[in-house]
Amino acid sequence: MGIILTAIVGGIIGWLASIIMGTNAQMGIIANVLVGIIGASLGSWAASALGIAAAGGIASLLIGVGGACLLIFILKALNIFK
Repeated sequence: MGIILTAIVGGIIGWLASIIMGTNAQMGIIANVLVGIIGASLGSWAASALGIAAAGGIASLLIGVGGACLLIFILKALNIFK
């Protein structure tokens, strides 16, 4: 059940980040899930490095979306997304 929930939440985070970053048309569901999961991990790591602790579901979601946006920004800089 944990893997399914991770994929669903990762997909939602990746989808929201792709809308914010304007790459929604280039990304499919698999890319959204991967970007969401990896981006949430990146956001969580960056937040803890900055001393920010997410207390609650909404804060965790915002940190995840922020990390996914950062990942998309990095992928855009590498010309993966245009």
